Formats: sequence, structure tokens, C-alpha cells
Amino acid sequence: MKKSLQIGGAIVGLVVGGGFASGQEIMQFFTSFGYYGILGAIIATFGLAFFGMNIAQLGYQLGTTSHKEVLHYISGRTIGTILDILITFFLFCVTVAMFAGTASIFREILGIDPVLGSIFMVGLTIFTLMLNTKSIINVIAIATPYLLAFMLLITLYSIFSMDLTLSEQVSLAERQPSAAPNWYMGSLLYISYNIASAVSMMIVIGSTATSKKTAGWGGIFGGVLLGILILLINAAMFAKMDVVAGKDMPILEIARDIHPLVGFIMALGLVGMIYSTAVGMMYSFINRLVSPKDKVYKPTVVLFGIIGFMASFVGFTNLVSKVYSIMGYLGFVLIVAVFLSWIKRK
Repeated sequence: MKKSLQIGGAIVGLVVGGGFASGQEIMQFFTSFGYYGILGAIIATFGLAFFGMNIAQLGYQLGTTSHKEVLHYISGRTIGTILDILITFFLFCVTVAMFAGTASIFREILGIDPVLGSIFMVGLTIFTLMLNTKSIINVIAIATPYLLAFMLLITLYSIFSMDLTLSEQVSLAERQPSAAPNWYMGSLLYISYNIASAVSMMIVIGSTATSKKTAGWGGIFGGVLLGILILLINAAMFAKMDVVAGKDMPILEIARDIHPLVGFIMALGLVGMIYSTAVGMMYSFINRLVSPKDKVYKPTVVLFGIIGFMASFVGFTNLVSKVYSIMGYLGFVLIVAVFLSWIKRK
């Protein structure tokens, strides 16, 4: 059970980067659809748990640290190769989004030059990727319980200090930009996007399990914890839509509304979430290109860290809106392949 919880925590730490923990992802995929967004969040919870379980088990069964072998196993060589190329590309895109998210935090909350924010996160990510795989997984998992506790406090504050009526807040929510045409597509895209972006590291995490059952329960715990966080963030933003509407980092705005010190603490916590996702995504990306045991591994990490830094100036909100939704559509092929593989194994 302890190992399953560790696996689940690592999966949560991998997914809850800048877009998730800041509220920007939840706003675009769930909150902007009003009451229907709650139903979408529930569907997403079941989907993330189901696919998380299957991918973690595949990682354990195949004993691989690369998504390439798993993709070929579940979808054949031709489709697997196409998925491999797309997922590898988007792993780098998500890493860039994390660098851009740090720049936004440094500018909006800490009042520091955003360029320094990107440099800070790039440097920290590069340094961490010089560690071994076990250490990287521990880094990714460590922040999960703190995020759950903090989000519960913010949600309770938001509900009990709500200034407008719930119907007024929902009306404001429905005017916010969405990453999907409707609520059910938003839910499916969210499942698809997160599975596609996290599949590489979930395979690595699953391969460290002590048994197939342990790997499966780890995936389920990860999906359920993510669902709880989605619902908490959704509720907090519903209650404070008059505060967060149009903001890059909506949850940070609520934290600042409580007290500037709370906003500062939340900003530091969010940097930690971004860090865990940046490490997981960039490790998966580099690991697909070069083995960590290869002598060119470290120079490759530095090279793509520099490229990611330059690409991060596209902007955080734009990256969440465009890259994440496109990746969600492409990820449908992956989740269908995983589902068919589950049926075949059954």
C-alpha cells in the first residue's frame, strides 16, 4: 500500500504543474462550462484513474523506461511510431509551458523580471536531471500532500467569503475562454491530454513497482487524487470568479485575496509544482532521445534546457490554451489504444 501511495503521489506531482495548480487548466477545461464543469470533473476522475492504472501496469509488465516499447506493444509499429514522435514533441512543449509559468509567477506575484523566473526554473530542472531515476521520482512525489492541504484551505475560504451569489459567479465563469467547444469534450480532452503528456513518466514510475497489483493501485490513487484536486480548484474558482476572471494564475489571486503573505506562500508552492512537472516532462523527453547512461546525456539536457528557455517567451496562457488542447485531440488515439489493450488483456 505504501508503494502504491508513493506511485500515486508521483503521478499527481507529475501532472499538477503550472497550468493545473495555478487553476488555468481547470478554468479552461472545466470551470468555464459552469455547472456542467463539475460533471466533467467527475468523468475526468474516473478516466484518469482507469488509464493511470493501465499504463502503470504496462510499465511494470514490460519493465521498460521508455514509452516507445509500450506504444508499439499496444498500437503496433506504424501507429506506435507516429504516437512516439508526437508525444516526444509535446513532452518538450509542456516543459516549455512550465518555464513560461515560472516567468508569470515571478512577474505577477513576486514582482521580479520574468526572464529571471525562466532562468531559475531551467537551471533547477537541468541540475535535477543529473540525479538518478529514483531520486527524480521522489522529487516529483514530495509536494503532493502539501498541495492537497493548501487547496482545501483555499476552497473553504473561497466558499465562506463569497461576495456574489453562486448563479452570478457561474455566469461570470461561463464568459471565460474555454479550451474545448463543450463540457464533455473538455473532460475527454483533459483526460487525453494528461495521459498523453504523462505516459512516459508513468511508465517509468510503474516499472519501479513491486508487483502488477501495486502498480495498478498506484495509478488508481493518482487518478482519484487528481480528481479531488480538480473539484477543489473548481469550487474555489466558482466562489471567487469576480476575483479570478481573466487572470493568468487564478488560484494565486485567491491566495492574495486572503492575505499577501498567503499569496507569497502559494506562489512558492506553485513554483514547486511547476518544478516537479518540468523535471518529469523533461526527463521523459531526454530519456526518449538519449539514455541517462550515455556520455552525451548531460550535454543534451543542457542544450534542450537552453532551447526551452528561449521558447518559453511565447507566454503561459497561450501555451496552455493552444498546446494542451491540440495534444488532447492527438491523445485520443493513445487512450483508445490503451483501452483496446486492456480489453485484449482481459
